[in-house]
Amino acid sequence: MSPPDRNPEPVSPHPPAAPMPPLLTQSWLDLAFLHWAVDPADVAPLLPPGTVPDTFDGATTYVGLVAFRMYRVGVLGLPGIPYLGTFPETNVRLYSVDEHGRRAVVFRSLDASRLIPVLVARAAVRLPYLWSRMGIERSGGTVTYTSRRRWPGPRGAESRIVLRPGDAIDGPTPLEHFLTARWALHTSFFGRAAYLPNVHPRWPLHRAELLECDEDLIAAGGLPAPVGEPVSVLYSPGVPVRFGPQRRIRPGGSRA
Repeated sequence: MSPPDRNPEPVSPHPPAAPMPPLLTQSWLDLAFLHWAVDPADVAPLLPPGTVPDTFDGATTYVGLVAFRMYRVGVLGLPGIPYLGTFPETNVRLYSVDEHGRRAVVFRSLDASRLIPVLVARAAVRLPYLWSRMGIERSGGTVTYTSRRRWPGPRGAESRIVLRPGDAIDGPTPLEHFLTARWALHTSFFGRAAYLPNVHPRWPLHRAELLECDEDLIAAGGLPAPVGEPVSVLYSPGVPVRFGPQRRIRPGGSRA
């Protein structure tokens, strides 16, 4: 399922080469990537206007449950904020491609444990951030991520993920690249689609053993509840990230 007038851009584990003045800087640390296959027909109504589900094999797309530690969010190149800019986060994300062939992610929810960043993100960029009670704990070689939603709801939606990180992956599979090598997000901003790019080093990915997953965040995001084990479980120690301004599309389709 792809735009009729243009093929999606290639999936690449390497960040875009174009320079990007930073609007936001941050680091994503101790990431758990869990993914389930989902029917594109269930995803399509949930995407911003002008985008369609991005599929790996022409028939299947994916929903991701990604838990991590946000670290020192900074604005316009200023130093990151130690307290308000550092917090656990768990998001439910989908995969999209727009009419220009640009691949991205779409967030159905972003649970975070700091109320002020939640309010700012909801007001400034219309991202579906939600305030939750959250924690990330390491013990005996395992990492446990917990989240229980406070506001705005559905109140009580929660997740608990326990995994054991394993060996580093020297050569990720094409599917692992498809699920992680995403250099932008699509969102709906005042009824129109917006494309916000990001850059970071190539993901350092590790195999991971999923010991426990109890969640209802995916169903709370408007998707069918997952059935069975995830098709992909990965861990990453993390990367520093920069978000830049939306890139303009010149006549003929080239990017400014």
